[in-house]
Amino acid sequence: MDIFLGIDLGSSGCRVIAIDGLARQIAEFSAPWPAYLDDPSRTEQDPWMWWETLSVLLHKLTSTVPPGNIRALAVGGTSATLLLCDARGEPLGQALMYNDARAREEAVKLSAVAPREFPVHSPSSALAKLLYLQKQPEIAQARHILHQADWVAGKLCGQYGISDENNCLKMGYDINQRCWPDWFSALDLDEGLLPRVVAPGTVIGTVDRIVGQQLGLLPDTAVVAGTTDGVAAFLASGAKESGEAVTSLGSTLVIKLLSDRYINSWEHGVYSHRLGDKWLVGGASNCGGAVVLKYFSKQQLKSLTPQLNPHQPTGLNYYPLPSPGERFPFNDPDKQPQLSPRPDDDVQFLQGILEGIADVEARSYQLLTEMGAPYPTVVYTLGGGSCNQYWAEMREQRLEVPVKNAAHQQAAYGVALLARSV
Repeated sequence: MDIFLGIDLGSSGCRVIAIDGLARQIAEFSAPWPAYLDDPSRTEQDPWMWWETLSVLLHKLTSTVPPGNIRALAVGGTSATLLLCDARGEPLGQALMYNDARAREEAVKLSAVAPREFPVHSPSSALAKLLYLQKQPEIAQARHILHQADWVAGKLCGQYGISDENNCLKMGYDINQRCWPDWFSALDLDEGLLPRVVAPGTVIGTVDRIVGQQLGLLPDTAVVAGTTDGVAAFLASGAKESGEAVTSLGSTLVIKLLSDRYINSWEHGVYSHRLGDKWLVGGASNCGGAVVLKYFSKQQLKSLTPQLNPHQPTGLNYYPLPSPGERFPFNDPDKQPQLSPRPDDDVQFLQGILEGIADVEARSYQLLTEMGAPYPTVVYTLGGGSCNQYWAEMREQRLEVPVKNAAHQQAAYGVALLARSV
């Protein structure tokens, strides 16, 4: 039986899933990361912690499934998590995490150079981080700038300096022309640090012999280019056809819709990933579970949720943000939360918040349709909010299409599908 592994390096932990040739899951192992440096502008992790955690999980997995049956593996990671490495792939410091926002000066510089259709203008973009890292003393030893998934895949196969199109989107890679853009020449950028970019699912090497001995993997196991955690979650959902969509109801509201057309709008926070011969369009709103947990504990949610009445709307018309600022379906850093008036009844207040998030979701899909994408034929749901059937009914009423739970919830499963595609 052929076996394919998907490795997901998430924001809070690592997960490995094994599937067979029929895409049936046969094993899963996971472990959380320890706490990491996290303040409003500086978020870091130790790359060696990723590797040590993954090593433990792979040892567990190879004691469960025959290593000789593992044909390929792929690695997915958080988008725009970045680190500098030397020629041997050794990290030259901590990795700057996906939400690290220290590169504010660099983002200002990018705003004057980068065209708006490139999603690099935020201080947390990979390109802003790269410009920041170039100013650090360790740049003198650097030979590679790598995303989280790139570095782990490089460790597995002994080849560094390779990345995938999805991870490189926020580093400024031109996914239409499939090259690094000409406007890079206006930046003080060492282009020799940039990775060679391939499509997700491309074989980039085989497991290094010594590393394989250490981890219990055979050296002829193919290492396949991975993707970001968001794209991997879409792949895991079961969505395949144009018009099929995935909404992730986590701390934020993330929307992805499969389209035959490339769509991009800085003003609306819309961008596209290339996915085979189609485009994965969408964006991420700051609405989501974070605002719910700001007002209600998990225990309160457990008791209040069964009292919700999706068939009797509150009419509160909230725009529920946890703090000022919105990214999608419009880009407004000064957008204020709209959560008043607050009724005395907590059930009404909770339902008003959930209705508000559902309204943002419906508005987002309508926006994508106005821009040329198909309107969803079905919306699959991921994340913690996917288990709330009352919320699903509110969303289905507004979207007027079926709302279903995704076939698989874990991004690692989507990454395993990439490994299986070779």
